[in-house]
Amino acid sequence: MGKGNDNDRYVVQRPEGWAVVKEDHKRASALEGTQKAAIERAKEITGNLGGGEVRVQRRDRSRFRDGQRAKKR
Repeated sequence: MGKGNDNDRYVVQRPEGWAVVKEDHKRASALEGTQKAAIERAKEITGNLGGGEVRVQRRDRSRFRDGQRAKKR
């Protein structure tokens, strides 16, 4: 993960499900059963923070897909 906005969140696969994490943090902000649910939760979190980018890890864990901007709430 590169240096980014403090509001950005990453959706990464873990053995127990899909986690929403802040850059350079190990503790998850949220843990969901599906990638889709984790993306929606990450958008909600970044929107509540005033906007940010959601980066999604590919299922093969090789790299991240292009970011999705969350709208400010």
